[in-house]
Amino acid sequence: MKGTFPVEKFQKMETPFYYYDTNILRETLKCINEEAGKYNNFCVHYAVKSNANDKVLKIIREAGLGVDCVSGGEIRAAINAGFPANKIVYAGVGKSDWEINLGLEKNIFCFNVESIPELEIINELAAAQNKVAQVCFRINPNVGAHTHANITTGLAENKFGIAMEDMEKVIALAAQLSNIEFIGLHFHIGSQILEMGDFVALCNRINELQEQLAKAHIKVKHINVGGGLGIDYQHPNKQPIPNFKDYFATYAKHLKLNDDQYLHFELGRAVTGQCGTLITKTLYVKQGTHKQFCIVDAGMTDLIRPALYQAFHKIENISSEEPMETYDVVGPICESSDVFVKAFDLNKCHRGDLIALRSAGAYGEIMASGYNCRQLPEGYITEDFA
Repeated sequence: MKGTFPVEKFQKMETPFYYYDTNILRETLKCINEEAGKYNNFCVHYAVKSNANDKVLKIIREAGLGVDCVSGGEIRAAINAGFPANKIVYAGVGKSDWEINLGLEKNIFCFNVESIPELEIINELAAAQNKVAQVCFRINPNVGAHTHANITTGLAENKFGIAMEDMEKVIALAAQLSNIEFIGLHFHIGSQILEMGDFVALCNRINELQEQLAKAHIKVKHINVGGGLGIDYQHPNKQPIPNFKDYFATYAKHLKLNDDQYLHFELGRAVTGQCGTLITKTLYVKQGTHKQFCIVDAGMTDLIRPALYQAFHKIENISSEEPMETYDVVGPICESSDVFVKAFDLNKCHRGDLIALRSAGAYGEIMASGYNCRQLPEGYITEDFA
């Protein structure tokens, strides 16, 4: 089964471009709100690094989600899209002074702090603005995740977060800084996680840390568990919406929270991944010595995930219903790694056929580059083709 696309309208467009199915996006947001809404103290933030297309951001804002930002540019994008500053959390291991100052000026909800030097700088900059910065400390829980090595973040070997053994020391330091208010703990163990057992392991570790803090009479009002929930890249048509029910229920069951605590989530890929498709056009069908190539006008500059992570994206020839043939689908970039998929069956391809690379709504358009002096792809939503 193929996805449903306005193919005739696509044929008039300059390729490559990103297409966001807002019906899927809105259904995804509805499911998030319904499942998280079962629990009074759950707060969901959208991770802007997944996709910062302004039209997409506005739909997410309309659904009432907060945002998780990892740069000053993302804070600006969130504010421009209409997100209230008191729903913005700002994380990142290398926050520059101007980015911290921007967050302070906008009175964002919280800085997720990753080191003592960063904490001291935030205190200094907040003092200069005569403000008090609310902070959560990102703790590295040393919990592994069943995902690609490049997108694990919760191991001791990763650059992210504060070591568990330093947690109480950092909280004590924060209490001595007059322009800092410690409000909680932040965690994130990785991305594209499909095994709920990984989240159970995080819950168990957080429970241990909370017990440790309770013995020291330290209260934590906010717990932020990051995001990480994956999507089904193999079957985007069968499973367009991730398993939010089990995801939120896992935390509700295994994380021990007090009645006055709030639990925050930072979902990115799970929100936008399945609604986005990269639409590209077949330039040539080339017969090689042992294989045939479908050469398209999109490349690793437009969707870098296959080259960077060896990531799989389901690919469809949305112009053809002819019998299947086997192709390597490749782009025009002067790099041998500019390959979307090898030995993949597609309906017989011809020059001019439109090819859809599915599940590209996360880490697609946002990671595009101008390598080879190429133009960045445009991003369109369903309403643009009405």
